[in-house]
Amino acid sequence: QVQLVESGGGLVQAGGSLRLSCVASGRTFRSFAMGWFRQAPGKEREFVGAITGSSGRTYYADSVKGRFTVSRDNAKNTVYLQMNSLKPEDTAVYYCAAATSLYSTVEDYTYWGQGTQVTVSS
Repeated sequence: QVQLVESGGGLVQAGGSLRLSCVASGRTFRSFAMGWFRQAPGKEREFVGAITGSSGRTYYADSVKGRFTVSRDNAKNTVYLQMNSLKPEDTAVYYCAAATSLYSTVEDYTYWGQGTQVTVSS
C-alpha cells in the first residue's frame, strides 16, 4: 500500500511558476514510476508527465514539454512537478500517482493522491 499526498498548489499569474510536491509513504518508493496528471472542470483526467523509479527517465505530454519538469528524491520519498511559463489552460486539479512502470494512461496507475488545485489567472 502506498499513500500519496500532494502540496504546493495555488493561484499564480500567467507566465509564473509553481512547484508541486508529492510525498509517498512506504519503503518501496523507488520501485514505483511516478506520474503527474491533471483534471480541469468538465474534462477527463489527462497525463502530464512521469519519471521512472531509479534511472530518472522522464516522459511528458506534448502540451507541457519544455515548460514542466518532473523530478524525484528517493531519499525523501518525494516526487516534484516544476511548472514554468504557466498558462490559464494549465488550470486544473493536479494529481500524483504511482505505477509499476512508466505509463501515460490513468488506468495503469494504482495509487493516487487527493489532488492539489492550480489556478492560473490571465
